[in-house]
Amino acid sequence: MVGGKTKIKVIGRREYVSFPILNLHHIEAKIDTGAYTCAIHCKNIILKTNLEKPILSFQLIDDTIYNFDEFSKKKIKNSFGEMEERYIIKTQIILGKKKIRTSVSLSDRENMRYPVLIGRKLLKGKFIVDVNKIYTNGLKLDSILNTN
Repeated sequence: MVGGKTKIKVIGRREYVSFPILNLHHIEAKIDTGAYTCAIHCKNIILKTNLEKPILSFQLIDDTIYNFDEFSKKKIKNSFGEMEERYIIKTQIILGKKKIRTSVSLSDRENMRYPVLIGRKLLKGKFIVDVNKIYTNGLKLDSILNTN
């Protein structure tokens, strides 16, 4: 708490998020406290080399092709409980009024209901999830606590 006010916001089980660096705005996301990391739907992931430097190329929700020269690879447990290797990029996400620099895994979520999944690593210390709510846009915790 800073100055008697907490910086923790209340969000619902679904929220709209934006990725300004990727020029994606108002994308519906599932808030998933069971997932550790965030994931975004993408397709056509290709690893290229440009003057000996690896470049990760992929298409996101809007079919725009992106190229990243800074990325990593990590083993992540998918929704079926199986381990799979995924590429990870660092980008900025806007959830409510908070701008957060975070890591996002690139995943084929075509068969999933929501193109973006927000995991607990991003949520920790910033948000509390009220599963009875959707699209809160990050309500102030103080206003929720003072109404009860």
